[in-house]
Amino acid sequence: MSEILSRIKRLLFIDNDSSDELLSDIVDMTTQRLQTLTGLAVIDVSLNYIIVEVSIKRFNRLKNEGMSSYSQEGESITFSDNDFAEFSKEINQIADSNSKPSVIKFVNPYAQNK
Repeated sequence: MSEILSRIKRLLFIDNDSSDELLSDIVDMTTQRLQTLTGLAVIDVSLNYIIVEVSIKRFNRLKNEGMSSYSQEGESITFSDNDFAEFSKEINQIADSNSKPSVIKFVNPYAQNK
């Protein structure tokens, strides 16, 4: 976690510890969401780039949650509906490879025991 947090802080030009707790919460939530999307119990280190990128998006969107666009004095910003959208191909491949086939058994309540 500290490697991810350090990388995020470098990319956001944060050189103190004042945002560490907030960034840690964002990283935790992003990691949990990625686990849900991929079906992985533990996220492999090779996927940390997704956690870093999405965490930065979420941090930059703070106080603008729920808005899809923002405009002021000629400046316009549009927010994505899905922070993970640009990684959907990778996420879907991982999710597909981790999905377990479901087994459905039907019971005939009218069958006679022999």
